[in-house]
Amino acid sequence: MDLWQAIILGIVQGITEFLPISSSAHLILMPALTGWSDQGVGFDLSVHVGTLLAVIIYFRKDVAGLLIDGLKSIPAGQSVGQSKLSWSIVVATIPACIAGVLLLDYIDSALRAVGVIITTTVVFAVLLAAADRWGRGRRQLTDIGIVDAIIVGIAQALALIPGTSRSGATITAGLFLGLDRETASKFSFYMAIPITLAAASLKLLSIWNDGISVDWLGFAIGGVASFITAITAIHLFLKWLNQFGMWPYVIYRLVLAVVLYWMFF
Repeated sequence: MDLWQAIILGIVQGITEFLPISSSAHLILMPALTGWSDQGVGFDLSVHVGTLLAVIIYFRKDVAGLLIDGLKSIPAGQSVGQSKLSWSIVVATIPACIAGVLLLDYIDSALRAVGVIITTTVVFAVLLAAADRWGRGRRQLTDIGIVDAIIVGIAQALALIPGTSRSGATITAGLFLGLDRETASKFSFYMAIPITLAAASLKLLSIWNDGISVDWLGFAIGGVASFITAITAIHLFLKWLNQFGMWPYVIYRLVLAVVLYWMFF
């Protein structure tokens, strides 16, 4: 992998990981559009580490509070501070972990296709538009309960299908549950931490067990590029959220689907 390929792929991952436009679709499509060879598991690990660090650092005060309150609630045997939200995030992570263990091999072998990406890109664009128009309400983070967490967690599991978008699916589910835009988005970002940590751990285990060689220069460059662009994307997304809503991402997804159909079919 050359220098510019690592930089560009890192930037693409960083921008798309937390926006509702599907990072997996873009990472699959980039080699198809450019003629590059697949970037490999080692590089995928590097950009996941970059985006994981970005969301942890951006929300560092929130993450620290959630972690401390969650741990305090265990010996206390009752809710402490934000522990209800902490455990809701844990519950929301379970469906995707189960689906990943049971279905990831099938998804990687059968669903990493342009036709699948086009379909999911359109379907979840329509659902995101509907949720933003008719679903959103005034519920806050303190209103999120276990049932909400399970529903949003199932949406996160569906996002294993390329083109769906993890953030897009979880924000859509949150809006349909009556969360406001900022609440749905923040809950989606918080949920990204454990699931990205799990995904990065699995990739690291795969590299270790299979003895895969890693291009450490590409690893470092990709990780740094994804970190910088991810933390910028989170900031701008939240800054412009109430001004523009979800429609820029709905339009982008629909345009992307048309372009992909024209190019490949």
